[in-house]
Amino acid sequence: MKAPFLTRYPFLKDALSILIFVAAVILGTMLINSFVFRSFNVIGPSMQPTMVTGDRLIVDRLPITWAQLQNKQYVPERGQTIVFDNPRYTAGLEDEYIVKRVIGLPGERVVVENGQLRVFNNQNPAGFDPDTTHNDTPASPISGVTDTIVPNGSIFVMGDNRIGSFSNDSRSGLGMIPLFDIIGPVSLRVWPFTDWRAF
Repeated sequence: MKAPFLTRYPFLKDALSILIFVAAVILGTMLINSFVFRSFNVIGPSMQPTMVTGDRLIVDRLPITWAQLQNKQYVPERGQTIVFDNPRYTAGLEDEYIVKRVIGLPGERVVVENGQLRVFNNQNPAGFDPDTTHNDTPASPISGVTDTIVPNGSIFVMGDNRIGSFSNDSRSGLGMIPLFDIIGPVSLRVWPFTDWRAF
């Protein structure tokens, strides 16, 4: 009686085992990137002083996954820093992924005037400073003039470096960010190790 094929050719058995392992690693990595977390590098000065070029961020994909499982659209919390697909991305010309802070939610009015930022909604008809919802201190005074209503299905974002034109955000050419472009909220800065922190 003949021995099984793989027993007669052990090198094929080893090669097959390696191929299965590599395929499992690739599939696992793809699933983790799609549904659990992703990693991004900060490039540029738009989020200073909170984040600087070279910072390595871990973005939490679980809130997006959970919303999709419930057949809902994910809406981030005000004050969170998020990473999203650049809606104005052009290959070779602009950043494909951008990190900014959530300022205005769908249906709210966002006003930038005289270096001040205010958000108006049904709960706060007199307006409020959205920077009171997080612990970071954005650069000021805020440049530009804006008076806009955030459309449904979108959010208004700003960088923390709001002086001059350091941050291309919803005040300027970036415009509103569709909710479907959001990759997820930033949960950790893991590099440099000496500046590790949770968000």
